[in-house]
Formats: sequence, C-alpha cells, structure tokens
Amino acid sequence: MTRVGLVVNPVAGLGGRVGLGGTDGPDRARTALALGARPLAETRAAAALGELAARAAGPARDGLLVVTAAGPLGAGSVAAAGLTERVVYAAGAGRDTSAADTVAAVRAVVAEGVDLLLFAGGDGTARDVLGALGDVPCPVLGVPTGVKMHSAVFAVSPRAAGEVAAAWLACTGGVRLRDAEVMDRDEDALGEGRVTSRLFGWLPVPDVPVRVQQRKTGSTATAPDMVAGIAAEVAERVGEGLLALGPGSTTRAVAAVLGADVSLTGVDVLALRPGHPPRVVARDAAEEALLALAPDWVALSPIGGQGFLLGRGNQQISPRVLRAAGGRERLLVLCTETKLAALGGRPLLLDTGDDALDAELSGHLPVITGRRRTSLYRLAG
Repeated sequence: MTRVGLVVNPVAGLGGRVGLGGTDGPDRARTALALGARPLAETRAAAALGELAARAAGPARDGLLVVTAAGPLGAGSVAAAGLTERVVYAAGAGRDTSAADTVAAVRAVVAEGVDLLLFAGGDGTARDVLGALGDVPCPVLGVPTGVKMHSAVFAVSPRAAGEVAAAWLACTGGVRLRDAEVMDRDEDALGEGRVTSRLFGWLPVPDVPVRVQQRKTGSTATAPDMVAGIAAEVAERVGEGLLALGPGSTTRAVAAVLGADVSLTGVDVLALRPGHPPRVVARDAAEEALLALAPDWVALSPIGGQGFLLGRGNQQISPRVLRAAGGRERLLVLCTETKLAALGGRPLLLDTGDDALDAELSGHLPVITGRRRTSLYRLAG
C-alpha cells in the first residue's frame, strides 16, 4: 500500500482576498474571518488529492492510503477527494488550530512511514514543516494555499501538486528529489521599501520542472528610463479611468513616476486623467472594495524569479474582479526587459483558483516593457 501524508493549515490564505496579507497567528485569522474571508485551504488540498486519485486509477488508487490529521487539518480534504484515510493526530477540542498543531501533525504523520508528505499552506506553514521534520529524510511537496509563497517547495497549483505527487509515487519518468529553499518575507527589508525573502532551510521536493515553482528572487534597482517608459505607456492606454495596481516594486515605481505614492504589498486604485496627477482612491483595497469601485483596468507585474502574475500575493484581484474589469482585454502586464529575460523563457504563471478563468487568460499576451515597447509572452495556468 502506498502511503501519502497530508497536513492542512486551515487558515492559510485567509488574509488574501480581504487585503490582510498572511494569516500567521490566530488574531490575524480571526480578523480575516470577521472581514468575510472564506477558508480555501481544505478545498485546494482536496483538489490536489483529486488530481492524484485521477492519475492513480485502478489498483494504484485502491492501494492508496492518506495518513492525516482530523477534521480541517486534513481528514476533511481526504473525504472530499473520496480517498481512504488514517487519522493519526487530532487537535485539542475547543481551541483554534495553531503552528504547534501543524508541527505535531507532521511528526505524527511522518512517524507512519509515508512515501510523500503533502502539506497545504504558505511560507509560514513551510517553516513549520521544516522545523517539525528536523533531520528526518521525508520527501515533501507544498500545495499552495497561502498568500505569498516565496518558497520553492510548492507546486504551481493544487492540481499540479497532485500531478507531481502521482509521478513521484509511481516511480516513473525519472523523477528525482532536489533540495528546495524554504523562504519567507523579510519584514525588515519591507520596512525599507524592498520586497525580498530570507532563507530558512531546505526540504527535499520531487523535481518536476514547470510544475514545481521557483523561489522568489529579491527586487533589484530598475533603471529610471525603463520605468518612465512603462509609466507613459500605461497612462496613454488607460487615458481617463480607474486603474487597479497590483503589488510589487515595479508597479510601485511606475506609480511614483506617474506621481502617486502607493503601497508596496497591497492593491491600490488610481484615478487617472490626462494632464492631471493621479489620485489614489483606494489603498490596500480588498476584493469587495475593488468590486465596488469597478476599475476600468488592472495592471500587474510578475514576481521576480517565479514568474507568477496571479495567485501569489495579489488574491484581492480575484476572478470576480478580473471579469468585472473586462478580463484579458483590460489586463496590463508590466515588466522590464531584464526581469522578463531572467525567466529564461518560462511562462508567466496563473493560479487564480478558477480553472475556467486561467484557461481564458492563458496564451500569449503583450507585456509592456517600455514606451511603445511590448513583448508577446506566454501566460499559463
């Protein structure tokens, strides 16, 4: 019998659509729920298991056992995927789950001798898994359910996680392990206006190129003329209207050239009008605020090194927001030529949680790299 471990952080990603960023700590999770956030981690973990089950049909599926923790820590996702479970850990009754529960669950699951440990969460969860395993040599793979996910231990989407898990467990295709970085955002650097990450260690991950994400690389200084050209192109295309501006150092630099001071990690909305300085009408806007404002355009820049355009750190720009703004016809992708070249031809990535929207957005799209300069580049879900 093949044994797969699963541990879910049920509050991972709660802060994304309500504009809170990560949800490390019970207070942040409670605040997110009070603002109307809906838990997504269990559903995304179930999608990964569903893909694994589909690729392990017949006798392989019958011999698949998921070793997990009770309730939202894993068993709920296993039941939703229709797989057989063995519960080896239960959180204390009457209290919120915590990082300590993640650590205890990982240790209990791995003690059963699993062939692969799947964990659903974000960078904070990856750090908990790293601490729980210590020197125990267990292959792991992250199901992306957090907000930012700078680490290289995650699949590019929940279904990709199931695909990679199936390839590893089948022992076919020459899949090997590689040591992947566990990263988390450097809060000190953020206070200095830079989005960069700290390295906390490595975890052994099945190496399936394109289906397992790269780590985020730190932001670098961007040539002023490049930013000025991108800003001028954005201003001309938008004309008069509302522009939702995604997070990141590139978009913030573009806003500064236009004459607006915006947040580094949030989604802001600018009112643009030819011949006038832009006006910030919303700062750190959540999904509902964006829907109420109904921006005419959405401008995003991919994450350096990873190439993610949607689904990492900008969940406020949800499928509903994108569709309300006009979909791919009203999506402006901003990226310097240097940043684009550093991807080495790898596509810009989409993980909106809506398969139909990812399919609509996939394909080649113009990327604004300067004044009157665009590169036709591939987007992939």
